[in-house]
Amino acid sequence: MASDLLHAGLGLALLLLAGDSLVKGAVNLSLRLGVPALIVSLTIVAFGTSAPELLISIKAVLDNSPGIAMGNVVGSNIANVLLVLGIPALMTGIRTDECDTRRTYALMVGSTLFFLFVCMIGPITWIHGIGLMLALGFVLVDAFLSARNHRREAVVAAEAARCAASDETEEEVEGADPSLGWFKIGMFLVLGLLGLPLGADLLVDASISIAHEIGVSDTVIGLTLVAVGTSLPELATTVMAALRRQADVAMGNVIGSNMFNLLAIIGMASFFGDIAVPPEMLRFDLWVMLGAALLLTPFVVWRLALGRVWGAVFFLLYAAYAGVLLL
Repeated sequence: MASDLLHAGLGLALLLLAGDSLVKGAVNLSLRLGVPALIVSLTIVAFGTSAPELLISIKAVLDNSPGIAMGNVVGSNIANVLLVLGIPALMTGIRTDECDTRRTYALMVGSTLFFLFVCMIGPITWIHGIGLMLALGFVLVDAFLSARNHRREAVVAAEAARCAASDETEEEVEGADPSLGWFKIGMFLVLGLLGLPLGADLLVDASISIAHEIGVSDTVIGLTLVAVGTSLPELATTVMAALRRQADVAMGNVIGSNMFNLLAIIGMASFFGDIAVPPEMLRFDLWVMLGAALLLTPFVVWRLALGRVWGAVFFLLYAAYAGVLLL
């Protein structure tokens, strides 16, 4: 037990350090490329922090445990909204002013509805996987076009009103270091992307060992500890983004990660074998995931601040969900 607690502490420390490194790299990369931090967080950051879910889901399908693959993704998406955004909101509050967030949020809700439809028509086969991957391709093309448009708009704005554009840029990438070179930016990104899964692995393994010692079942462990554990990279990144007042990185990380989980992870995993959807998940967990996604509507569409009170509400909602699983 003592060694497990030590490993858990080391894993948590590594998660926080790697999350801070990834946020630094993402913010400075957005500055170098001349695109909003939201675009970088929707792609590099979100996909990088979703790597644990991808590995676990593919391994689960190969081990003929499709329920774990589904539970990992659905549970992680629920945790991403209620915990990954709830905990930072409890600490500092989150408010995004980026217009692109509304469009990408709409894509996330659309991806969730499409995934629900795929789950309802039967086992997820490689044919459905192709559809999910095509949907991911649409999301990536949208992000690319948005980044290109922002770069063009930045040039025009700089020529038309240099002072106004300068003020806007400072607000968008607050905390960035304009003198940081490409090599250092790359090192921050690589260290963050490597450190996050290592830290998560240490913490999850230690937590599962402790849970087994106190008599918690494998099913509950899979729906809670594994799902939350694979969301730890997102949590660490979002916490550090919130502390650095990079709300768009925080929100973009969650939105991008949720889309990647549904479209890419299940899409790729389906190529390794059919994925049966557990009946209990159709009755409950999938709808909780959709409800969690829709909870973000007032904070993204109407730009309300996700303050400490709402952070507490999100956290309590996840606690209630976990409590239902334990019953």
